[in-house]
Amino acid sequence: MPHPDAADPAAPAEPVTSATREKVDWIAELRGLVWMLLAVLAFHSFVAKPFYIPSISMMPNLLVGDRLVVSKFPYGWNWASASFHVLPRSTTRLLPGTPQYGDIVIVVPKDRTDDLIKRVVALPGDRIAVVNGQIVLNGKPVPQAEVPPVQLPADPQLTCNDRTPAYYCYDTFAAFRTRLPSGREVIEPPTRQETLPNGATYLIIKDRFDPEVDNVPEVTVPAGHVYLMGDNRNHSADSRVPAWQEGLDGPVPLSDIGGRAEFVTFSLDGSQTWNPLSLWRALREGRSWTSLRPVHVPTEK
Repeated sequence: MPHPDAADPAAPAEPVTSATREKVDWIAELRGLVWMLLAVLAFHSFVAKPFYIPSISMMPNLLVGDRLVVSKFPYGWNWASASFHVLPRSTTRLLPGTPQYGDIVIVVPKDRTDDLIKRVVALPGDRIAVVNGQIVLNGKPVPQAEVPPVQLPADPQLTCNDRTPAYYCYDTFAAFRTRLPSGREVIEPPTRQETLPNGATYLIIKDRFDPEVDNVPEVTVPAGHVYLMGDNRNHSADSRVPAWQEGLDGPVPLSDIGGRAEFVTFSLDGSQTWNPLSLWRALREGRSWTSLRPVHVPTEK
């Protein structure tokens, strides 16, 4: 016999109505969303954030379309560390640190809110000049060794000068295009290996002589500043270039440095479309998880 308290299986179920449904606490849902957004913002501002390379100024080590991770804590935190620069600019620095020679850093130039990416080539107190395209640091030329040209993909993103509108685009590296025996077309620009005093070594591109950036008078880097240059020496608006030409106008305050580039997560060649499946075809082979820290070689004492 069924238990007297058991529900009658034949009895119709009570219909679910709007009155019987549990009401959604929209205030609590909104509060949770706000906390999640704040957590993401805090992580991006204090720990690490993704970064996209939009220009050719750091070729051959960074390509247009590279996605990378920038760590925010190596040099402490400041106004430039924030993911969104909505507050008034400040020179305050928390737990400040100084970059090393060869570090690739994110910089937010004065009177601007967009992030740029360059390499540290001189530290506070250094004397730096550029003579015929070669860095002279504290009176000593920084070694530049001729090496075989790098082979870069002949993607439209790399061949079109980043400062030229798309409708008037020209091939920046047309003279260095070549076709390999396999049939693949590549760019082989003149390449040098530069080595800074701490042994940090990396590749640079130097495709022509440009008197405006290849001969720069000596300056002393003030305390709390660094001197920055792009690896694509003829196509970088950096510390050699005045502000009216969108350059960094000399040494850069450390309070404008927002983090250090660590590694490439993946890279797209620009052929992707709205179709998510096109992302796989647009992936550049061999770019994922590439470290952006310079290789160090022994130096003479």
